[in-house]
Amino acid sequence: MALSESQIPPDAQHYLVCGTEDCEKNCQFYCNDCHQPMCEPCRDEHQKNKKTKNHEVVLYKLRKRQLPVEKCKIHPTKEIDLLCGECQIPICSKCTGSKEHRGHWFTNLEIVFDEKVSIYNKEIANIRSYFEPTSQDLKQEIAGDVTEIKKIMEGIRTSMKAEAESVKKLVETITSDKIEQVDKLEQSLLQTLNGQNQQIDDYINSLNDLIKTFHGYLSPSNIEQLTFALKSENLVIRPIPETPKPVPPVFTAGQHSKEDVAKLLGRITVPNTKPENRQIKLMETASTQLKPTGKQRKQDREKSDVKQTLSLSSSVTKVKEYTVPGVDRVYHVSLGKSGRLWVSDNEGNLVQTDLQGNQLQKIQTSGEFEGYHTVTQDGDLIYTDQDNKVINRITPDNINTEFIKTGDWEPISIHSSHINGDTLVGMRKDGEGKVTRFNKTGTEIQNIQRDNKGQALYSSLPHYITENINGDVCVSDFGKHAVVVVDKSGQHRFSYTGQGSGFEPYGICTDVLGHILVCDYISETVHLLNQDGQFLSLLLTEQQGVYTPRSVCVDDMNNLWVGEWNTNTVTVYKYLQ
Repeated sequence: MALSESQIPPDAQHYLVCGTEDCEKNCQFYCNDCHQPMCEPCRDEHQKNKKTKNHEVVLYKLRKRQLPVEKCKIHPTKEIDLLCGECQIPICSKCTGSKEHRGHWFTNLEIVFDEKVSIYNKEIANIRSYFEPTSQDLKQEIAGDVTEIKKIMEGIRTSMKAEAESVKKLVETITSDKIEQVDKLEQSLLQTLNGQNQQIDDYINSLNDLIKTFHGYLSPSNIEQLTFALKSENLVIRPIPETPKPVPPVFTAGQHSKEDVAKLLGRITVPNTKPENRQIKLMETASTQLKPTGKQRKQDREKSDVKQTLSLSSSVTKVKEYTVPGVDRVYHVSLGKSGRLWVSDNEGNLVQTDLQGNQLQKIQTSGEFEGYHTVTQDGDLIYTDQDNKVINRITPDNINTEFIKTGDWEPISIHSSHINGDTLVGMRKDGEGKVTRFNKTGTEIQNIQRDNKGQALYSSLPHYITENINGDVCVSDFGKHAVVVVDKSGQHRFSYTGQGSGFEPYGICTDVLGHILVCDYISETVHLLNQDGQFLSLLLTEQQGVYTPRSVCVDDMNNLWVGEWNTNTVTVYKYLQ
């Protein structure tokens, strides 16, 4: 049975007939205006025709899908061809002036549908190129594990039988030894009894001899015999010899149970080890908007090599501590080159120090509880001036210049991209918030403020910002009580709102594996998320000696640096292995 056009997979190899009447050639093209498939000759004729020469004709697989034709229920003479952006329902052109939709914004329904078709085709391609093959790989791995488990269990059974045979032989040996012991005891006792029997036999013989003697004395035949009879008092009957009864041995049965025998045969235990999740290879994504430089491509290759060998450690280990002079608290940390770091508190103090605790520079700023400074790939410090609505740059040789003016918007958080050197800035104005991307020269190239439904992505407090390895922009939004994540094109991916007991995010960073690490003011912990916003664990808590985390960042050695509200100490932890 032939498939309808809607049932044919977008990448399937199939024969589709041209839609021109009486033409049965293979369709290769599609007119988006007429919604008609056509072969190459018909396409040429279509584009020569004065009425249709300006129509959009594309390859069939790039066609726009035709909307189902349906009349508006409220205005039956009008077709449904628009989407109300506020209500997210299809409407006709006449509905736009109705009371229900007055003041709303509208989009061509065909354009929206075409965008969705493009997204779904990409998802289908992703399923076929990544998710399904990767799942099949996992099935093969599971099948291998089944074979391995069967092999291991058969080995255990063989070992148990061998152990039982060994115990059986040991029991037979011990039994043989004990029976030999019994035989010897029996021989000794019988020897004693035989001796006693012989002693009684000798005694009875002596009694018989004595009887004969007495009978001879009873009728003496001469004086000599009489004389012996008169002296018979010398003949005495000896007492019956004493013969002690033997004491036989007693057999005491062994005190053993089924459990005792089970111990002899060994035991089966399941190790108390947390099962490791199977490794799922990362999906490769092509970036068209963020193009890394040659230097960055080299760094990406190096990071990729590192990613192959890194995973989450089963425990977090404290590596070292640094005391930062010139601040009372640590609200944000930016790591520079040559073992130097920039640290800020909530009083506008921004201090540069080396790893020996020597203060190198101190700048008075308008920053407070925000991640308002960052270090570029070239080692420049970039920090926001909220009062004057500008972003300043300090080069490694201490040249301070005004880098970007932000107009009416107040810049409060900032991050320098490790992917392409862009600068991401969280800003606010009149109770609203947004994220703006600037290129290396300070030119504005992207604004991220609303989602596809026109809703505000951020409150007026996007006070910490970072970027993930896949280009996602991750913002700690104190007003939204959420980590808001958009992709590199500005499309909302997800928002993380904690684990149900309230959530007020502060410092945020990502690592080489795509994890998101964020400080929570409510629980005073550091949350660990995966790249898609799934909660993995509370990475740092009081158990690790962390009481008030406010800032986090990861260095090139994949160590986690943590600053706290109640001290001017920065602590370094190892959590990857």
